[in-house]
Amino acid sequence: MWEFAKFSLNVCSLRRKLRQMVLLPIPVLLVPYDPEWPILAKIHSTRLSVLGSVLVIVHHIGSTSVPGLAAKPIIDLMPLVTSLSDLDRERSRIETLGYGWHGELGIPGRRYCTLSDELGNRIVQLHFFTAKSPQVTRHLAFRDYLRAHPEEMKAYEKEKQRARDLYPENSYAYTEEKAEWIRATETKALAWLDLQQAEHHH
Repeated sequence: MWEFAKFSLNVCSLRRKLRQMVLLPIPVLLVPYDPEWPILAKIHSTRLSVLGSVLVIVHHIGSTSVPGLAAKPIIDLMPLVTSLSDLDRERSRIETLGYGWHGELGIPGRRYCTLSDELGNRIVQLHFFTAKSPQVTRHLAFRDYLRAHPEEMKAYEKEKQRARDLYPENSYAYTEEKAEWIRATETKALAWLDLQQAEHHH
């Protein structure tokens, strides 16, 4: 009996470790835009000041950063750091705030962290990059383009709903389903950004 109990404990421990190593997909819940989101983004951004001089700036990105856009109620933040090696040395400070640390998780040059509430619902996602990463312009251009073009924002909302209806229980499949729309819109957003910058310099 003792051997069986030991085996059960080992299996539970292994499952826990696997959950920490592999971030499982979550259900896709889209809710109407909430004006509280920018306030929450500010609060969670401020908490990252524990990183001290390693932290350069924190940007609020993703759907919760676009007024009027329906979104999963998860705040996406893009903190920019001096270097990833500097950040890695401060990992414990992030974990002390309650975040799970997931490394690159498929995107080279990123550190991805997640925060859940007491019920286990994910509430914040951190996408750490260095200040010079090409990912930074891409994320900010997409956000600002949707903010400046309400018709594109509404088109994105429809695309999100379409992907959600196909994969209501799988956030990974949902993300993959709308990836092509995002890639096409990112191209337009970057061209728009170039035009904005060219006009600004004239």
